[in-house]
Amino acid sequence: MASYRLAMRAVLLHELGGPERLVLEEVPTPAPAPGEVLVRIRAAALNHRDLFVTRGLYPKIALPALLGSDGAGEVAALGDGVTSLHPGSDVVIYPMLDWGDDPALRSPASSILGMPRAGTFAQYVCVPARNVYPKPAHLSFEEAAAIPLGGLTAYRALFTRGKLARGETVLVPGAGGGVQTFVLLFAKQAGARVIATSSSEEKLERARALGADLALNYAENSSWEKEVRAAGPVDLVVDSSGGETLSKALSVVRPGGRVVLYGGTHPEANVKLFALFWNELSVIGSTMGSPQDFAAMLALFDKGLKPAVDRVFSMTQIVAAMRRMDDASQFGKIVLSW
Repeated sequence: MASYRLAMRAVLLHELGGPERLVLEEVPTPAPAPGEVLVRIRAAALNHRDLFVTRGLYPKIALPALLGSDGAGEVAALGDGVTSLHPGSDVVIYPMLDWGDDPALRSPASSILGMPRAGTFAQYVCVPARNVYPKPAHLSFEEAAAIPLGGLTAYRALFTRGKLARGETVLVPGAGGGVQTFVLLFAKQAGARVIATSSSEEKLERARALGADLALNYAENSSWEKEVRAAGPVDLVVDSSGGETLSKALSVVRPGGRVVLYGGTHPEANVKLFALFWNELSVIGSTMGSPQDFAAMLALFDKGLKPAVDRVFSMTQIVAAMRRMDDASQFGKIVLSW
């Protein structure tokens, strides 16, 4: 273990005020406690959670913070009692800590890697051994790092909570974001029909390339829901924004259909209750995912699926990478590499 006690490079947040406050510096390399593994991070990926923390838009922020929930790399060292893994193994990290024993509901003690626990924006990170899974062999480290939080959230929303079935139609508002891109990919692989919306023609073209059956520009057509309704019926909506998007989505779902919400970029929505009760819709909340969800999600990639990676930045370019995510310029996941 002596070689792992030397300094490593890491990106830390010492004060709030936005991603410009992130600093690349040298810190001691951690040593794995009993039951943990030390992972050498080859690539990590951004999530909006990281941006929100830098701006103080997250509860109970502990500074200094070492952010980053997504990561892939190699097992560098084992803590006492770990026998299921071997140094040198290529792995991807499950970012939910202490989910609990109930797959249907996370424990109140659960948290996400990358604040308060040190995250993946570093050359090394210690995580519980149960949070380490084999990297899909056909994926690069950059591709594997793009998967964890976004893929996990999309899988649980679509399948565990949304109960998507082959042949159903899924509406994916805001195609291009990290999670929504996974929703599109997973739905198509499951044999569903996908209707995607975006305000960007470039993103709609990429959505079509990934298999979207219908792609609509809501910025150019304020009545896009009428086209969706004409192309329906829609069985399932997976949404993270709320606001007007949610209001219109409720109007296009077939009677008895489902709407799954995993976020709230625009938390206030003028929802007409008539559509809810008259059409007997199910509105379902979803967040992150259990270890069972993560294992099942990774298995989708064993079939040859690849994530949509927007761009790979050097870890030294993390501020520029954060700005790209903040501008919503990306299609798919933004990845950081050492």
